[in-house]
Amino acid sequence: MKQTYTDKSIIIMNFSGVYKEEPFASNPRFTHLDCSHLQGTDCYCDAEGAKSIQNIIAPYPAEGIHFIDSGDYHYVTKFWTDKINKPFSLVLFDHHTDMQPSRWGEMLSCGGWVKDIADNNKLLRRIYLLGISKEQAASIPAGYKGRVIAVTEEKLHAYIEGSKTLLTDTPLYISIDKDVLDTKSAYTNWNQGSLTLDDLKRLLSLIMKRGEIIGIDICGECPVTLRLFTPDSPSAIDNKANRELLSLFMQQGLC
Repeated sequence: MKQTYTDKSIIIMNFSGVYKEEPFASNPRFTHLDCSHLQGTDCYCDAEGAKSIQNIIAPYPAEGIHFIDSGDYHYVTKFWTDKINKPFSLVLFDHHTDMQPSRWGEMLSCGGWVKDIADNNKLLRRIYLLGISKEQAASIPAGYKGRVIAVTEEKLHAYIEGSKTLLTDTPLYISIDKDVLDTKSAYTNWNQGSLTLDDLKRLLSLIMKRGEIIGIDICGECPVTLRLFTPDSPSAIDNKANRELLSLFMQQGLC
């Protein structure tokens, strides 16, 4: 059964200030959460930073559309999925597994948060990693076989054409890192994949039509500092991608 959201459940989490340069985010009816003052949150999230983020999002449910800034903050997906109170599966569009062991003990990181929720979220049934490279797929530890289903970017063609789809009997939470897209479709600070924006939208349409969607988050904005060194307009590229994704979610009745 599909959810029907309101504008207030479209949430903009501003860590870096990037959304000030993306017109899609300027809608005053959206919920804007200022996270720019937080310490200990850039790429790695320490205990104080985690508590601060959890306090900021405490009034809001996992249901909704959450824009969570650059891929440096992708670990925020963990805090949203921690709010889900029933069995679910995570569908992750990403060019990386984000399953690296943390270099700093138990500290949460943008490169290891998927491993964290796979290890610790008792309600999580499966993780579908879509769009990762073959090298990244080979790096998934054997102990996660069966729980982590990886589909490399090379194998996504069958899904795009609709001949295959995700087989799941649990509600889905969708997380999108725009680094899964090619450089014409998004501008990020991580190495990127080969999906076009149209490819991603077609895959999302298939998934949203065939499964119950709890909520969605999107990251992969180009950081402010990186944009200073490019002649192109990363803000315009990312704004277009975010606007089209949001339009798709509206067409599907998700907001």
